[in-house]
Amino acid sequence: MNREDIAELYFIAPIDNVSSILGHGILCHKLAERINHHSVAMQEIQERRENKKIPGARRLHEYANLYLDAHNPMLSKCRSRNDEICILQVDTNILDLPGVIIADQNAASKLVRFSPVAEGLERIDMDRLFARYWTHPQDYFDEIRHKSEKCAEVLVPNRVAVQFIIGAYVANETALSRFQQLNLALPVSIRSDIFF
Repeated sequence: MNREDIAELYFIAPIDNVSSILGHGILCHKLAERINHHSVAMQEIQERRENKKIPGARRLHEYANLYLDAHNPMLSKCRSRNDEICILQVDTNILDLPGVIIADQNAASKLVRFSPVAEGLERIDMDRLFARYWTHPQDYFDEIRHKSEKCAEVLVPNRVAVQFIIGAYVANETALSRFQQLNLALPVSIRSDIFF
């Protein structure tokens, strides 16, 4: 996959957090712990991420994590919360910052490879990343692998600064109304095709 193949990056968040995010940026787990917020994170995954260290770099919880594709297994697990979550759109220029790392699949995976941006993007199979479905009924192991690949991540040291947040997507009219009640100067639109 090439840099030109990426139109934007994504962060899944409760709508109730967006005002805070626009004040502080998208924070890494370590910094976010200091701020009162709601979370969409799964506790079991966070426990795996907590002590994971990227070779030659920092601990995983010291990076803000973005997805290369929002239509992924994590968003699928949040489907019961579609009325209260959003996907924040992040400018791809974040990839030019020093210390940004690509995880070629879910960063909590045992088989993940961490690389600088150019090398990391080359390792990602674009067809598998952007596939609509990751299920492979005839091959359990390929399904597990594909599920993890769909959650490939961009890891940004400490935080994604507010200026890189360029908009938001929501699943439906209920979520749109909830988002608009925040009175934020951030464009928001319904993209039900991304949500589950």
